[in-house]
Amino acid sequence: MKQQPAGRDFRPLSIPAVEAVSRQLAKLPGIGPRMAQRLTYALLKREKKEIEQLIHALHSLANDVLRCAVCGNYAQTDPCPVCKGEGRNTKILCVVEQPQDVQAIERTGHYNGLYHILGAALSPIDGVGPEEIGVTKLLQRLNDPIEEVILATNPTMEGDATALYLQEVIKPLHIKVTRIARGLPSGSDLEYADEVTLALAFSSRAEM
Repeated sequence: MKQQPAGRDFRPLSIPAVEAVSRQLAKLPGIGPRMAQRLTYALLKREKKEIEQLIHALHSLANDVLRCAVCGNYAQTDPCPVCKGEGRNTKILCVVEQPQDVQAIERTGHYNGLYHILGAALSPIDGVGPEEIGVTKLLQRLNDPIEEVILATNPTMEGDATALYLQEVIKPLHIKVTRIARGLPSGSDLEYADEVTLALAFSSRAEM
């Protein structure tokens, strides 16, 4: 009977630097361990200069980007350029869930007002209530001469519930409250909507 070679460890070779980068990439949403490893090896195939440029960009991301104290959006100045009101319609306030939604709306070129980022949608099962989405801060902003609040939360159960709740708390202030039209697919996020669909949703918004 043929004898098997003495016990040999066939574990993958450990490259600490590769593993360290892969672990960090795997923390990002939608990226699993294998994808993280593929991305890490893809980086190794790039020129050293390109990797250094990425490191520089990440350093700037960590040190130069902050949250605007007024609207909650990401920016490199505080207040952000939108909240400074330069060339914006300061009488309209669009309420969204996430900073990415602002980018999606800006790409349409059909909105020129201000923004307010909630950071989340109401979800009692996840422990997200009015305090977690900063309703008090939103109401404080409405002390300014705002004529219309556009509720542009996502067309999901949580987004719709958030819009209904905000409409109720804003109603006593006698400010016009509108909701973007339901042209967007139910259950989707604003950030994935194409510019034409999103522009139509805004132009067809209805008063609540």
